[in-house]
Amino acid sequence: MAARLPSLPTLLVCALLACGADAAPAVAQDHERVIRVGDARLRVIVEGVADRERVDELQRWLAECADAALTAYGRLPLREAKVLIRQSRSGDGGARQGHRGDPSPVPWGQTRRDDGVSVLLYVRPDAGIDELRDDWTAVHELSHLFHPYLGEDGRWLAEGLASYYQNVLRARAGQLDGDEAWRRLDAGFERGRNSGAGKALGEIGWSRASTMRIYWGGAMFWLEADLALRRERRLDLDTVLSRYSRCCLDSDSEATPEQFVAELDRLGGGKAFTALFRRYAAMREFPPTQNAYRALGLDRQDGRLGFSDRADAVRLRRAIMQPRPAAAPSMR
Repeated sequence: MAARLPSLPTLLVCALLACGADAAPAVAQDHERVIRVGDARLRVIVEGVADRERVDELQRWLAECADAALTAYGRLPLREAKVLIRQSRSGDGGARQGHRGDPSPVPWGQTRRDDGVSVLLYVRPDAGIDELRDDWTAVHELSHLFHPYLGEDGRWLAEGLASYYQNVLRARAGQLDGDEAWRRLDAGFERGRNSGAGKALGEIGWSRASTMRIYWGGAMFWLEADLALRRERRLDLDTVLSRYSRCCLDSDSEATPEQFVAELDRLGGGKAFTALFRRYAAMREFPPTQNAYRALGLDRQDGRLGFSDRADAVRLRRAIMQPRPAAAPSMR
């Protein structure tokens, strides 16, 4: 979830090395580490946790999620951003379930654009490292760093990009098997389709009743755009977003949906984004998946996703999902 909200309260930050290990009794504090990639840095702050082993575990998990984000184009999209991790059983947004139907290890996340860009994650206190690694929320929220603030009318673009990348980036980082990532995308598209018709996608805004269509209709837009770039321009979504990051993106970036897609077309040298945007923004039903699935060699029958062994389809699926090395970040 991405939002522009009032400024965060001032944080009392205690760097890990400055927190005396022999202090007693243990007091809940804020702990910060910094992930550096080139001249960019991501501040990772665990708030109000006294157990140093738990702090290390949460920061290690977040570093793995940041590694997944780096597989997009090898660097952080912003020069400066921060992640705030808070322990809570439900988060401000209410409890949700994980993909298996159990209580989610990360009940809620949000990307805030106020005093810089902040990713806020609520983590269940008893969630173990394996549960956290299996959750998509952190990678989803980090994926919001790839786009400017797009306002209410662009919510479907913002959430769609994060929903697409939460699966793609985790597969590239080896956190998901590639076929499993396609299955999770397909399951998301099915949830979006089952949410029914309604307002045009570009007019829904923040309607909670249409959340699944917003997230997964938007994800289908980005999948189609990625495929169009690969077929028509011999480019890919990662390359175009990387170019956008270098020319146009900072912590205060704001654009209308129309401005954003027009700039992506300029950087990609075509009209793929604008043509798709006009079609998708006017849709009142979930977008069709047949053409994309045909190109990818995907086939949904009897509630299961099948995979063609057609050579061109296998190459295309692998090009999008295959593991790739991230940059070499340092953590302090």
